[in-house]
Amino acid sequence: MQPLVSIIVVTYNSARFLMEALESIAAQTWQELELIITDDYSTDNTVSLCRDWMAGKKNRFVRTEIITVPKNTGIAANCNRGLNAADGEWIKYCAGDDALFPNCIEDNMHYIESKPDAKILFSYAKTYLDTFEEKNFIRIIPAQKPGNIINEEITAEEQYRLLLISDRITFTPSSFINRQTQIAVGGFNEQVQLQEDYPLWLNLTKAGYKLHFMEKETVRYRQHGMATNNMTTEYLIKPNYFRTEKFRREYIYPNLPWDIRWNERLIWYGSQIFKNDRLNRNTGFNRLLRTFLTSWINPFKYFLYLKKKLAKDISKDPFYK
Repeated sequence: MQPLVSIIVVTYNSARFLMEALESIAAQTWQELELIITDDYSTDNTVSLCRDWMAGKKNRFVRTEIITVPKNTGIAANCNRGLNAADGEWIKYCAGDDALFPNCIEDNMHYIESKPDAKILFSYAKTYLDTFEEKNFIRIIPAQKPGNIINEEITAEEQYRLLLISDRITFTPSSFINRQTQIAVGGFNEQVQLQEDYPLWLNLTKAGYKLHFMEKETVRYRQHGMATNNMTTEYLIKPNYFRTEKFRREYIYPNLPWDIRWNERLIWYGSQIFKNDRLNRNTGFNRLLRTFLTSWINPFKYFLYLKKKLAKDISKDPFYK
């Protein structure tokens, strides 16, 4: 008997793309699946589309469930509702505008079977603009195996320190997570709006769970104007960055060495001018201004440079790599 895997589809006004996501789930080569759709108070016909589609797929899944709420609560809370309803040993999250390759679950499970200590696994995602037609293919994320954060030698503690410096996981749509492991670290932090994944990676690695990577393509990721977390190349700084200071004060600053902490704080202060939409445009002048404010006049940039040059064996510390 195959282990049960829960696929949790997270939706909010996803009607335009939803059928592609659901059909890709039904087409999985792994048979033991439960499907949970958790909707965050869509105002379009997302929920009715889900119900109609599920009615015709009763024999495909071990169990199906649709979760709805009377008001919009945010991505983290929406994901947690799916997590709390799941019975599977493993969780695969899928946004309502993305899609899975047919072997997605099977490839992930084969990797897990070969490495029983793995509790959180990533892989490659193919990125498209608007539609999954090959003419709209943009790139594969990551471009290559992320050896700077995930490799055989690195420990979970080192991964945690590297993640404190910056969120290096740009391939979140590919994540595959052991359900009990995620529950053990408290699921998603609902106090952090629009940034559900980064706190989770920090909590997992801090608790000693190492991030793993599989060199296979498992997910189609869609970029489009309606997406909550998509960023166009016209901006220097992702607008959501300016809403993260509370999160950084809770998760990041207390766990950094004093010199890196103040470097990060000065970068934050120097970036505030770019809240202005015109100054945040990706132009040559704005790029130069950003470098001036966050680097050239930041004394901790020079202090850290000298420290790395002069201090013995400091490069072995993940904070200073």
